[in-house]
Amino acid sequence: MTAIGVDAHKSTLAASAVDELGREIAALAVSNDAVGHGAFESWLTRVGTERRVGIEGGGSFGAGLARRLVERGETVVEVPARLTARERRRLTTPGKSDPGDALAIARITLREAGLGPVSRAGQAEDLRLLSVERDALLTERTRLVCRLHAHLIVISPGYEQRIPNLRSGRNLARAARLLADHHDIRGELARRLVGRIREIDRDARILEREIGSRVASPRLHQIHGVGPIVVAMLVGQTGDVLAVRSAAAFAALSGTAPISASSGQTNRHRLNRGGNRQLNRALHIIALSQSRSRSESPGRTYLANKRAEGKTWSEAMRCLKRQLAGVVYRAMVADAQAASVAYDGALTT
Repeated sequence: MTAIGVDAHKSTLAASAVDELGREIAALAVSNDAVGHGAFESWLTRVGTERRVGIEGGGSFGAGLARRLVERGETVVEVPARLTARERRRLTTPGKSDPGDALAIARITLREAGLGPVSRAGQAEDLRLLSVERDALLTERTRLVCRLHAHLIVISPGYEQRIPNLRSGRNLARAARLLADHHDIRGELARRLVGRIREIDRDARILEREIGSRVASPRLHQIHGVGPIVVAMLVGQTGDVLAVRSAAAFAALSGTAPISASSGQTNRHRLNRGGNRQLNRALHIIALSQSRSRSESPGRTYLANKRAEGKTWSEAMRCLKRQLAGVVYRAMVADAQAASVAYDGALTT
């Protein structure tokens, strides 16, 4: 099999093709536009018939090329930048260059079977965009709340005893009333922050309703701790789950696959910092929800058993997340297959 690596930038694309042993057999540099994409396709047909294309930045600078290749039936995967940085250190040529990065990406594409597919337009991409936008709003909200808190502790020392947090609309209203009689610059700035936080809350609720209207994953919803926001994170970050070959590959994609850290008679696994961190975060939310459930849940029972074996809380949680990765993967596959059957049935009627 021939592996092709593409290092995508705003105006240029650098590509490298390697054989089964990782030896570079061809290289290309083109512009990142329709003309360059056409030249890349022509070059691609000459480097091998059985091929796999890896793109760093397949959801941003390389999105146009990735979309074009997928539409033509090519196998296209996303290569994380951290893997490229690690592979670059193995190259014999010192320094950093686009051709060198493309070669590193090609070798990763050849070697790493667990790379996920690039994002494609459709429901999964829509959910990913909505989920990312909501996260960005909440991050901005946290930043504004910190600034508001800094003003409030000067305007009204000890206010936090009456207003324990600024998460709810009720507490924001109480903070606004506290600021009503302060007409200096600090008070005015604090009132503006309250207004902006309320705007963000309204926008976040609109996004949440939009997400809720678009998610259609009945089997995922049956898992304890999975709601519309978590479904959007899982589906949006995974993309076409049917392109993920197994539960083990999904675990590698989500960074929940165990990494051995054993020595002598000590048998342990350490934290896996690889994989898609948003997928990992979604699984962590499910694991936390199950572990804190007041009613009995499979995750809570599993966690208790791991703790009884002598594992620390963190180790037991990593084990639970790995198990949940399999459960979530199977539910997503079942939902995707059911949706495909329904779509095929609609076409035949």
